[in-house]
Amino acid sequence: MSNIAKKLGKKIKLTRVDKEMSQSDLSQAANIDSSHIGKIERGEINITVITLFRIAEALRCSPKILLPE
Repeated sequence: MSNIAKKLGKKIKLTRVDKEMSQSDLSQAANIDSSHIGKIERGEINITVITLFRIAEALRCSPKILLPE
């Protein structure tokens, strides 16, 4: 997958771990399948803007924080 997807996934994972959430916690809070969260964090798939906002809301942060530079 693209380098951008990998960087985005890494930022999501770092934020999730920083907030002491498991992938399961995040998947439940964002209403996204837990296997999908794993694929997102590994950068294996591209996500929609809607999914980005759902993840950000579940992590209680701005979507902007999750975007790679």
